[in-house]
Amino acid sequence: MAQNQKTPAGPVEFEGVGLHSGKRIGIRILPAAADSGIVFVRTDEGRTEIRASHRLLGASDYSTALCRGSVVVATVEHLLSALHGLSIDNARIELDGPEVPILDGSARPFVDRIREAGIRTLPRARRFLMLTRPVRVQAGEREILAIPDNALHATYAIDFPHPAIGCQTVAAEITEEAYVESIAPARTFCLLRDVEAMRRSGLALGGSLDNALVVGDEGVLNGSLRFPDEFARHKVLDLVGDLALLEAPLRAHVIAFKGGHKLHAALVGRIMSSRTAWSLGTSDDLLPDARVAEFAHLKDRLLPHAAVHAG
Repeated sequence: MAQNQKTPAGPVEFEGVGLHSGKRIGIRILPAAADSGIVFVRTDEGRTEIRASHRLLGASDYSTALCRGSVVVATVEHLLSALHGLSIDNARIELDGPEVPILDGSARPFVDRIREAGIRTLPRARRFLMLTRPVRVQAGEREILAIPDNALHATYAIDFPHPAIGCQTVAAEITEEAYVESIAPARTFCLLRDVEAMRRSGLALGGSLDNALVVGDEGVLNGSLRFPDEFARHKVLDLVGDLALLEAPLRAHVIAFKGGHKLHAALVGRIMSSRTAWSLGTSDDLLPDARVAEFAHLKDRLLPHAAVHAG
């Protein structure tokens, strides 16, 4: 039987500071009807509605923002990641400021509260975006390759010139259980030496040791990590959130080397502009094993490279 769409069973409310704006912002996540998608509502801007869609993607340097005209909703990736990780397709998100609150820098607070409120199944089948041929984006040595698969898998490698981070690789099938346990708790991070430059640019005004992992010369300033490879896991968290802008859950193996929001956005754009590279179907529609196997060897172009860096 095909999987059906889902929505939160009841309202979920948060209040917190915006990571980049520094503003105190309230947010309500509300149930929504089938096929309505995920829509942000700026209650302080005439109730302007901004759909979580690649068509409304704005700046994506340090976070992911959506815009409709002059109205913006920024830092949407952690909340979108939580919704996507919980297989929620439809929600109405009201907020009274320009940015989704950062909370503890991970998706776990969103996940926990949404699960407490409950998740309701709707009488409409989910539509999956099934990749049928490889899609690749590259910027210098940074690269993302997406190949056909019958589930969403993510393999993410990072390489930071800091001994506290260094080279890390995470590989995971993004099931709801795996997401909740091993991806959602991973916090955003930054290097202490970059914070001043970001603040001079009007960013990270709400950042603190309570909502981001801060890495100084002597290591992580926040105490212990939630995972030894928390930095790479957070990159997977961001990727899951940014892929939500496809407006349908993706079935593919996404392999990233030194990616980030800008490259995630480029991948989303490339997929949507490559209309012959994907099809829409229900959970019952699967690619033949031979078709998946046809492209499986392509991951070796990035995975050995990532493994060396992870070593």
